[in-house]
Amino acid sequence: MTRKFFGTDGIRGTVGQAPITPDFVLRLGNAVGRVLKRSHDKPLVLIGKDTRISGYMLEAALESGLNSAGASVMLLGPLPTPGVAYLTRAQRAQLGIVISASHNPYPDNGIKFFSAQGNKLPDQWEEDVEAALAEEPQWVGSAELGKAQRLDDAAGRYIEFCKSTFASDLSLHGLKIVVDAAHGAAYHIAPKVFHELGAEVIAIGCQPNGLNINDQVGATHPEALALAVRANHADYGVALDGDADRLLMVDAQGRIFNGDELLYLMVQDRLQQGQPVPGAVGTLMTNMAVELALQRQGVEFVRAKVGDRYVLEQLCAKGWQLGGEGSGHLLALDKHSTGDGLISALQVLQACVRSGKTLAQLLQDLQLFPQELINVRLYPGQDWQGSTALQAARAEAEAALAGQGRVLIRPSGTEPLLRIMVEAQDEALACTWAQRLADSLRA
Repeated sequence: MTRKFFGTDGIRGTVGQAPITPDFVLRLGNAVGRVLKRSHDKPLVLIGKDTRISGYMLEAALESGLNSAGASVMLLGPLPTPGVAYLTRAQRAQLGIVISASHNPYPDNGIKFFSAQGNKLPDQWEEDVEAALAEEPQWVGSAELGKAQRLDDAAGRYIEFCKSTFASDLSLHGLKIVVDAAHGAAYHIAPKVFHELGAEVIAIGCQPNGLNINDQVGATHPEALALAVRANHADYGVALDGDADRLLMVDAQGRIFNGDELLYLMVQDRLQQGQPVPGAVGTLMTNMAVELALQRQGVEFVRAKVGDRYVLEQLCAKGWQLGGEGSGHLLALDKHSTGDGLISALQVLQACVRSGKTLAQLLQDLQLFPQELINVRLYPGQDWQGSTALQAARAEAEAALAGQGRVLIRPSGTEPLLRIMVEAQDEALACTWAQRLADSLRA
């Protein structure tokens, strides 16, 4: 079945345009409720959201739709996506829903779902919901309507869960940390987590007004954090995105560390503690230097398609624990069932505290390869895969880079563009081959 509404991470779009409209979300809630009623007589659904102004409207529509099908709702208020996943499991609910468009600007919003175990749901479940959406809504009678209540201490419960993943014999005392919550879902949570573990906390990006989420702050704009760290003479900076499932970090010099580097550090810390790390999962975009560095230490490395959903799928298939993306989605499945920016930050800071070393010192043996990315516009119907010139240029490039670099060519999922990326130890070499590949397609 071709899915009409669900993408790789739930349903997302611009508010006021289909499908992110209150009438559709009402029907969606009803459809989800009917699907849940097939296996649960009185299903309970948790709903959390980020700080977008549209969240109130969509929350009300979703709540009404679920109640109309006989499903009860527990409202969590603003809460990070991984917080909703945790509480869904802790409250023994049948489903968790997050109203968020993650790192997108405020005009967008979306809806994503978690299973009772706090995991992303399988394709079959999404197909069942789409099939229910194609049917007429079914409204239950008054006696069968679902109820709605609010979980007042949702934030406090999640704060304690985050703190529980940090070693009990360590603390953050003596560290000054700048925390940037992107004016998003963690604005009232992230500063408290680090403060309660002993750090001196300076909060930025923690004053949401419904319109400023991800606006020049957070993991999509880490330069603001780097400036704040240097200005406040802080030891570290933590940048989250709007729903707090992404993480980038900054050191005292203002150097920004991406998800590839932080994943490598998390693996290294486990190895230093004598814990087995049979393998780690990255994506097609993960820097090759990480792959080679892990292989030198006997850690198998597997690449998934771009997207934390696919990283999670590979981790589950392999029975491994650590994976992530350069964008900052990091997974430690022995700590949480989904990617969590706060918990990932605590794992990194724990490694620094335990070792007495800075981020730069812990990562001094990892030198990321330069990457050159060129976007080539495709004309309608252009068969780039059938281009003999591109195939020949790619074969030449891969032969020239053998073992010291790689080529990645993939179409954009949203624009008529072909993304050509070359990475190599030599930056000039990466630039040269990326240009030659792009030229071969334009000729």
